[in-house]
Amino acid sequence: MKHWEQLGRAPVPGSDGQLELYASKDDFFIRTSSGIELMSSRKHGSEDVLGSACCEPIAHRTRAQVLIGGLGMGFTLAAALGVLRDDAEVTVAELVPGVVDWNRGPLGERAGRPLDDPRTRVYTGDVADLLRGGSRQWDAIALDVDNGPEGLTQDENDWLYAPAGLGAIRASLKPGGCVAFWSAVPDPAFGRRLRNGGFKTEERRVYAHGKKGARHTLWFAR
Repeated sequence: MKHWEQLGRAPVPGSDGQLELYASKDDFFIRTSSGIELMSSRKHGSEDVLGSACCEPIAHRTRAQVLIGGLGMGFTLAAALGVLRDDAEVTVAELVPGVVDWNRGPLGERAGRPLDDPRTRVYTGDVADLLRGGSRQWDAIALDVDNGPEGLTQDENDWLYAPAGLGAIRASLKPGGCVAFWSAVPDPAFGRRLRNGGFKTEERRVYAHGKKGARHTLWFAR
């Protein structure tokens, strides 16, 4: 049996909840204070695909501007950086300051310390704040916020997946830009909302780890 050590606790702004970081000899995981596991450093296959597949269509663009909603354990950010040009800029928005601290500390090595990449910018706050203006400034947007369209930690995240939020996202993309969404579970209603919002959409089911076990749902929309 693995021995787990709690490394930290971080309050979730705007709620009474907390996130907790645990480590064993060969793994890290983050869970809610109610005991629900949100992510593990061993199971990041879908996060890798989210970052890379979202950015591949625009990777050739000069000075590409990419927005990632949700730092998590840094794997989506690392995957995006892996396909982008050296002159790209990636802004990662993370609501929970403690998660940023964990990625700058003991957790960072697992994803290759993408926060240290000179192309990375960190916005500590709600990714929705960067989307409400609709200024067509992003070439690609990757959203791994809460647990997907059916969130666990923040009711305010519902706006991102509602028609108003999807409209703001569409208005924030440059022509030909791509937006990608991560979800722990399938959600046919959300797929319909994307299509009704004028997006050409591809849905993928991706294994969390290897080629068996749990699969997560990704939507790629243009």
